[in-house]
Amino acid sequence: MKSILLPALLAATLALPAFAGDTVHVIEPYARASTAMSQSGAAFMQLVNHGSEDHRLIAARSDVAERVELHTHIEDANGVMRMVEVEEGFLIPANGTHDLARGGDHIMFLGLTRALAHGDEISVTLVFEQGEEKEIIIPVDLERMPEHNSGAGHSHGHSHGHSHGGHTHN
Repeated sequence: MKSILLPALLAATLALPAFAGDTVHVIEPYARASTAMSQSGAAFMQLVNHGSEDHRLIAARSDVAERVELHTHIEDANGVMRMVEVEEGFLIPANGTHDLARGGDHIMFLGLTRALAHGDEISVTLVFEQGEEKEIIIPVDLERMPEHNSGAGHSHGHSHGHSHGGHTHN
């Protein structure tokens, strides 16, 4: 009986889709308050998909703000950069990366419920297209300067390296 059940169980396990929470890892997350608008802030990180299927980040939640949205910067016809919500979310390609970086894609905190002080940690829940969620802890770093060297993945010309700063909770 065991010889029949083991192969069937193995085949069923291999047929299951990979969950984003298991295959998408968060590298170097950090958050900061906006200097222009003290009632807002943003989070940045690199999302690395170690799986063989694409995943899409479609939302984020946190008690640090009244609203949390996925945003990017676009240039209008006059050459002015504007921040806009990305309702379709961010694609994290199979075996690839998607960077959330200053001046590009990011998680936006609107209507902060408390001040973001340097060294604090905030809890953020990432929501993926298939309904999976991943809670992460993001340190507040008000001193980090944007990096302007070319990077890997979908980084809009920014790179945040590959160290494993911050904490993730599965």
